[in-house]
Amino acid sequence: MTAAALASLALVQLLLAMSPGPAFVLTVRTAAGEGMRPALWLTVGLAFAVVLWAAAALAGLSILFELMPWLQTGLRIAGALFLICIAVTLWRHAPDRLPEQNAEMPRGALQSFLLGLWTDLANPKALAFFAAIFSGLVPSSPSLVDAVSILVLVFAVECAWYAVVALVFSRPAPRRLYARVKMNTERVFAVLLGGFGIRIGLG
Repeated sequence: MTAAALASLALVQLLLAMSPGPAFVLTVRTAAGEGMRPALWLTVGLAFAVVLWAAAALAGLSILFELMPWLQTGLRIAGALFLICIAVTLWRHAPDRLPEQNAEMPRGALQSFLLGLWTDLANPKALAFFAAIFSGLVPSSPSLVDAVSILVLVFAVECAWYAVVALVFSRPAPRRLYARVKMNTERVFAVLLGGFGIRIGLG
């Protein structure tokens, strides 16, 4: 792929990452509620999931879904249930006080990574993008160098965007603001995540 083609792919990937969705909601909540470290591990999980979707697309994801449409339906329903479970948990814990930044990390690195991983694997926005749009932006039979370049680019763009979000919302001023509006904000986030899940489940 040419530099121009990679730049176009990076721009489209960035716009996808910046569009509102479950990943953004969870990154904001984790950064403000638990601090920078768990938010960054969440970010790595989100980016790794996107790399898996990109690798699947390079391997012929859209063709697989054409041959086995039930697989796409099963993934969609599983993703919907996952997001609804997160929404219920977020609603239940919305009244809890915000932990102190210097306290023991509420969520471990592996837990944060896995939450990010499963969130973007369950994200229908990622599924639709990599099954359709992404496949039209990359060569049908990329060389090994092209494939590696694409995967590194996708990881870097996703990781960079959500790292910025994590950095902003883990700072003292945004954190203090979040602490004042935590219960209502997290219940709004829960409704949004539940809404994403229901919409996904209904197709």
